[in-house]
Amino acid sequence: MGAEQSGTFEIGGDIEVRRMGFGAMRITGDNIIGPPEDEEEARRVLRRAVDLGVDFIDTADSYGPGVSERLIREELHPYEADGRDVTVATKGCLMRRPDGQWIRNGDPNYLKNATLCSVDRLGVETIDLYQLHRFDEDVPNEDSLNALAEMKDEGYIEHIGLSEVTVEELEEARDTVEVATVQNRYNVGDREHDDVLDYCEDNGIGFMPWFPLASGNLAAKDEELQEVAETHDATQYQVALAWLLERSPVMLPIPGTGSVEHLEENVAAAELELTDDDMELLG
Repeated sequence: MGAEQSGTFEIGGDIEVRRMGFGAMRITGDNIIGPPEDEEEARRVLRRAVDLGVDFIDTADSYGPGVSERLIREELHPYEADGRDVTVATKGCLMRRPDGQWIRNGDPNYLKNATLCSVDRLGVETIDLYQLHRFDEDVPNEDSLNALAEMKDEGYIEHIGLSEVTVEELEEARDTVEVATVQNRYNVGDREHDDVLDYCEDNGIGFMPWFPLASGNLAAKDEELQEVAETHDATQYQVALAWLLERSPVMLPIPGTGSVEHLEENVAAAELELTDDDMELLG
């Protein structure tokens, strides 16, 4: 029993993944800079995720930077487990400074170079899903998207995704590229992007909620989560993940952690079946 209990979704209509995924930001050092303090534990997390049936992993070139992609390749390449493919999604556009600042760079030439670097670090010929980590206000959105479209035409990218976009931005982007997924901040206590999720559901676009557990701070729904958790002999965080899976068939939660114990708890949420009363209580 594991991630297979979460059901499946076809990214871009042809890459089938189990809906409970894994976000690989936390297998890096403090402030997402450098290697993790316990690198062997980070490696165990990756191996255990696959053992638990997770076949969809999300990362970015800026995590480390480069550290997360490198560890994923070293532990999981050639991305096959128990007769199934393991899909790795990555992102580009954000650069890092030693002080931890995230700097947007949507310059077409930078994005093309970043794509090639991710291809190399992940050890693949084609990246299954490459996401524009953010739009850059200093670069026309169309220019950034056209760069990724060119890399797709050249075979370096299979599908293109976006991150932190509005419905209007998503609609405009679809005039330039076919959008397979959207990754926006979303959880049971933060539903600012309900309209984007609904748009994705209506158009068969995968929705990857980042910050799905709000780093453990789900105070807005604390009482409701606790009540449902007690009913199911589960944790509040498991209920929060189960709520995401129930919220929409295009939802692809990617909870991240650097701990095997926490990973196992997260994946176990796929087995939790919330009732209509539970969903009504959680709102």
